Amino acid sequence: MRMKASASIVLAVDLQSRLLPVIDGGDAVLGHAVWMVELARSLGVPVLATEQYPQGLGPTVPALRARLGDAPVLEKIHFSALADDSWRQQPETARPQWIVIGTEAHVCVQQTVFDLLAAGREVFIVEEAVGSRTPRDKALALERMRQHGAEIVSREMVAFEWLERADDPRFREVLKRFIR
Repeated sequence: MRMKASASIVLAVDLQSRLLPVIDGGDAVLGHAVWMVELARSLGVPVLATEQYPQGLGPTVPALRARLGDAPVLEKIHFSALADDSWRQQPETARPQWIVIGTEAHVCVQQTVFDLLAAGREVFIVEEAVGSRTPRDKALALERMRQHGAEIVSREMVAFEWLERADDPRFREVLKRFIR
């Protein structure tokens, strides 16, 4: 199945100041996550972010928070972002396709993905924009999520599928700004 901008929402899971420094390749994960959020905002795709126990793990990292604009940032205590119903209060969450980025792949991302799949959503995990403390945990989580029906994609897959056509008026801007 192809991703459509008009059907998608980006979910940024727990990219927080005290967690990101211990993530394997955390700076790269953050860079790819920022790229995804900027792309989504430039194409009118809504973004939702979560913070896991911010009193302990800190707020969303400033580099990402600055790009979220007015996107909702939901605090959570459960590992899954869907464990309580606060996410349902956001009208954009009715969209059927969820593009998931964030940390940790084997904990909050994975449990959220399983709940999204159980709720009947199509789920796409941007491989380079998720991370865990160890590469092994990330790899196992990606494989397990794939086995349960999530699709593992790259950020460029998302960009080109959202654009759909080379004659889209936004195509050149996206190429110049994001694909380079």
